[in-house]
Amino acid sequence: MNQIRKKLFELSELKYKEFSTKICVSKNEVIGVRLPYLRNLAKTIDYHSYLRENHTYFEEIMLEGMVIGNINNLDESINYIKKFVPKIDNWSICDSFCSSLKITKKNKEKMFDFIINYKSSNSEFEIRFLIVMLLNYYIDNCYINKIFEIINDVNKKDYYVKMAISWLLSVCFIKEEDKTYEYLKNNNLDDFIINKTISKISDSYRVEKYKKSELKKLRK
Repeated sequence: MNQIRKKLFELSELKYKEFSTKICVSKNEVIGVRLPYLRNLAKTIDYHSYLRENHTYFEEIMLEGMVIGNINNLDESINYIKKFVPKIDNWSICDSFCSSLKITKKNKEKMFDFIINYKSSNSEFEIRFLIVMLLNYYIDNCYINKIFEIINDVNKKDYYVKMAISWLLSVCFIKEEDKTYEYLKNNNLDDFIINKTISKISDSYRVEKYKKSELKKLRK
């Protein structure tokens, strides 16, 4: 057992392991380490050596994503992202990985040109990776129409893609209300995504009541 794996087992909590196992299905066994501990541990890891190792536990894969997020060179980061994305098999690792890729903020155009390649994928979590990256870094006036085009084009048959799109559109509505409202009136989304999007927007305290009422008329 290497030193990082040993540290993970030292940080393990049985109740948290049971909780994580219930809410997140993964092919990798869960140790039971909370995210703040993983983020702190990731800051201490040399990515050159860690990313060359084979990892079998859920938290080790999660750490891989966080460690990639600490890389400051965009080209190097993208090379590791390409290798990591196929390892994603659950929403938790996907979403944590996306939130770690803060290098995107200073390299939006180049990163967009990279992530758009996942638009034609049929893999549930490759598509979710694309959608959550859009959610985290691209909801603004410059990219909003591109976001709608991508949503229309991607394969939307899988549950975790549907949920990510609903989440994305709900935040789009908050940040780019007029354009998102027009999109919600005219799109190729199925009933589940439309209704889940409206539900998420309705739960937001940042949207006025009369706007929520208008949106509810779009329910299917």
